[in-house]
Amino acid sequence: MTYKNNDLCKIRTITTFLTLTENKELWKKEIKKACDFCNELTIKFNQNEYEVQSIRIVTNAFGEYLDTSSLKSAKADLEVLSNLLNSFVSDGLRIRFAIGEAKTVQEVELLPELIASYGDLCNACVNVPVNDYGILDNELITHCSNAVQKISKITPRGEGNFNFTVNFNCEPFIPYFPASFHNSSLENSYVVGFETPDLLVHVLDEFNKNRKIVNHQELFGKYYEIMSEALQYHVDNVKVILDSYDNKEFKFVGIDSSAAPSKNCSSMTKVYELLGVPYFGAAGSVEASSLLTKVFKGVKNMPLVGFSGLMLAVIEDLGLAKGTIENNYDIRTLLTNSAVCGIGLDTVPIAGNTSLSKISALMRDTGTMAFRLNKPLTVRLFPYPNKKAGEITEYESDDLCNCAILAVP
Repeated sequence: MTYKNNDLCKIRTITTFLTLTENKELWKKEIKKACDFCNELTIKFNQNEYEVQSIRIVTNAFGEYLDTSSLKSAKADLEVLSNLLNSFVSDGLRIRFAIGEAKTVQEVELLPELIASYGDLCNACVNVPVNDYGILDNELITHCSNAVQKISKITPRGEGNFNFTVNFNCEPFIPYFPASFHNSSLENSYVVGFETPDLLVHVLDEFNKNRKIVNHQELFGKYYEIMSEALQYHVDNVKVILDSYDNKEFKFVGIDSSAAPSKNCSSMTKVYELLGVPYFGAAGSVEASSLLTKVFKGVKNMPLVGFSGLMLAVIEDLGLAKGTIENNYDIRTLLTNSAVCGIGLDTVPIAGNTSLSKISALMRDTGTMAFRLNKPLTVRLFPYPNKKAGEITEYESDDLCNCAILAVP
């Protein structure tokens, strides 16, 4: 079976979760421990013909170990961490670092300047709670919206918002940034995240070339079976590799089975087309999203953590980026599909002059869905300086695709 080609399934990330304290003398030891672990496990994967794209380190809330008494002191501590991380880079493998969650308004206010200075070594999130009536903390949301606006103004083209997200109903052990955070009460752990759009496209395309099924229920049932079989094959392979790795430093807590698309693999929009949807956003999209979510949630033999669902990251996916230019979908479409999948509003470009109240309202809508439907959702918005809805972005980051800016209704 051709889905057994390991090139079709990438290891997007090996993500470690560890606790740092104010004792800076221990930082080098802890960071080195994580880097050594990730590098050793990467070699194991490579020996089994699985490509590892990045290694990531996530810490407990940064207010527990950085000196956040001032911006100057926080930057000084991050400089120490940055130098440590850069000293452990090996063989060109990308190291990404998350400083955990901001827990206070003061810490949220520090983030724009810290992200502007340290970028991909300063991923951070905020976890917004609800009260007993299911009402979100709008004061905290407003401060987060302010941070989003400021990041857009002090980083080129607003690209710094790649490193900041607002979480709703999220648990620890999300391996993908910047939603990742760690709780210092938990032991040092690790999670493996996948990149599988190429795999899904391959098996669907191969099946469709010879399919004779016309009954819709039967067809979608078969789509579920072939995607699940292909994904499970690689999950089982990864399990064998992990079971053979003798490690005492980090506890394995699970995998994130999300497809995790990027601009360097097949677009998730191609998956929708192969499922018979004319384009993402057309009638039938929600049904396809639900089916895909069932595939990711149906993985066996390994514990699932993080999102383990469908990711629709607008400016990380070439097909979704193209869809904005062709007016195939809007922000409402993304929210509607989030009701049956994840990840919320992820990497969504909006006009640079979008008001604080509209940004906050989008966060409240997403957060309300997350808690009402009991699922993890996030908001990562990209206000683009001096551009309006419908205009085309001019991103320069290797991670981002250029697209049309979406209107905030």
